[in-house]
This record gives sequence, C-alpha cells and structure tokens, in this order.
Amino acid sequence: MPRPHRLQIAGGIFHLTGRGNRRQPIFLDSDDQLVFLTLLDGLARRRGWLGHGYCLMPNHYHLVIETPKNDLSAGMQWLNGRYALAFNNRHALDGHLFQGRFYSILVEGDWHLLELSRYLALNPVRARLCGHPRGWRWGSYRAVAGLERPRQFLAPRRVLELFGQTRPSAQKRFEAFVNDAPIRPQT
Repeated sequence: MPRPHRLQIAGGIFHLTGRGNRRQPIFLDSDDQLVFLTLLDGLARRRGWLGHGYCLMPNHYHLVIETPKNDLSAGMQWLNGRYALAFNNRHALDGHLFQGRFYSILVEGDWHLLELSRYLALNPVRARLCGHPRGWRWGSYRAVAGLERPRQFLAPRRVLELFGQTRPSAQKRFEAFVNDAPIRPQT
C-alpha cells in the first residue's frame, strides 16, 4: 500500500525531524553540523523558506520551517539526500544515514510555536549535553535570545513577536519563558 501524501501547505509552518538509522549518530563532529546548516542555509535561500527554530542533536535534528510554496517534501528530500552523501563521503561510509522519511507536523498556532521554541531550547539540556540552552551551539536558542547572530535561514522575529514589542524586552521574556520550564532529563 502506498504511503499517504505528506501535508504541504503554502505558508505553513512545520516541525520537522530526521533521525539516524537505528538511532545512530548523524553528526559525528562540529564539521558535520556546519555542513548540515550550510546546506539548510542554501536550501532556504533558494526556496524562500524561513526558519523559526532548530536543534541539532547527535542522532537527530529538529527544524521549525515556514514554506511559502508547496515544496516541503522536495526540499527536505534534497536536504537529507545531500547531507547523507556529504556525511558518507566525509567519513568513508556508505548506506542509509536516516531512519526512513523525515517526520513533519503542521504547527497549529502561536501556542504551538511557543512550546516548540522552548522544547528545542531544552532538548540538549534534558539529554544532559549541556547545563543551559546558552551552552548548546547547535540550536536556535542563542540567536533568538540575542547572544549571537542568526544563521541565514533563521528568522527569530516571528518567535520574538510573541514575547513583546521591542526586541530586547522580547528576548528577555523568551529567556525567562525557557528558564521557567521544568527540566526533566531524558532517560
């Protein structure tokens, strides 16, 4: 039986994830993360995608992407395929890198976007990879909080608008929102 068609909506915001085959790492070093983010920057520029958040974990990634056109599947197929080729070439490997297709879910409003922004920020903390989201280089928290410049594809404005009128006060409220969440380590 064929797989159901993936939901694609022009102007939709999607939470996207991709996991390593057999839950194995998809990022072995910082160069791998940089390659993935560089590919994502180029893809977003070509397709006009806007990133509202991301988090690269050792064996999976999370992206929150807005697609102006109905091109989510084509773009993600390109990103995962190009990254898998680059990863396998860099590490002299072959075979599948990702466990099946990417996962996507439509973000259903501002409350969903808010919770995703906090979830992504806390993902590496809960996995005990860092003590605070500001310590994780491979996520959007630092850029949204104003601690570093955002990547090309990342547009923190949409998330910050949910926290206030001025950028500095919105960034402080965003940080407080993330800090107020209970930290439950992943088991």
